[in-house]
Amino acid sequence: MSAKAAKTISVMVVEDDPTILNRLMTIIENTADFQLINGCSTVADAKSVLVKKTPDVLLVDLDLPDGNGIELIELVQHEGFDTATMVISVFGDEGHILNAIAAGASGYLLKDDQSIQIETAISDLAQGGAPISPSIARHLMKHFRPEEQLLEKLTKREQQVLQKVAKGYTSQEIAEMEGLSYHTVATHVKNIYRKLSVNSRAEAVFEALKMNLI
Repeated sequence: MSAKAAKTISVMVVEDDPTILNRLMTIIENTADFQLINGCSTVADAKSVLVKKTPDVLLVDLDLPDGNGIELIELVQHEGFDTATMVISVFGDEGHILNAIAAGASGYLLKDDQSIQIETAISDLAQGGAPISPSIARHLMKHFRPEEQLLEKLTKREQQVLQKVAKGYTSQEIAEMEGLSYHTVATHVKNIYRKLSVNSRAEAVFEALKMNLI
């Protein structure tokens, strides 16, 4: 049986630094199965594009000339767009990170993070993943303390999967590390969502950190 053709992932970039914007756009344009919707440098321009055509993935900086990228994340959530949002920023402090996650961001990468390829992060994000720079995951893990007990405990295997999700590994990487199939890992992630009452891997990591599960 022939493999099903990969779905084209449409991507939009919002970044005010011309060098970084051009680099990201070039990567997207030169990657098979990616389609560049637009590249914008302001909140206003991005909003005008989003209301006309919504991408599968939105890469957004936070500090923009006419506002904050959080506005765009909130717009995506408020309008119910089927768009996964990932922040790419120089800000790695808890305030910016928590605000972005609370607004609806599914991923958060630091601009100087060389450990995660942007192509891999975009693909993972489009498949429901939550790419997070390892330093950010470690920072959050140090910050949070237990707040409440889960009504339904995660299994040992689910905790192992969640720990690796928190470190920024993709589902495929977790499957290879644990000797599992991709679909088995996906099932574990789905069960984690249900038990933590969340809808994305970023939210799962956020809740697990608060509850001291990882």
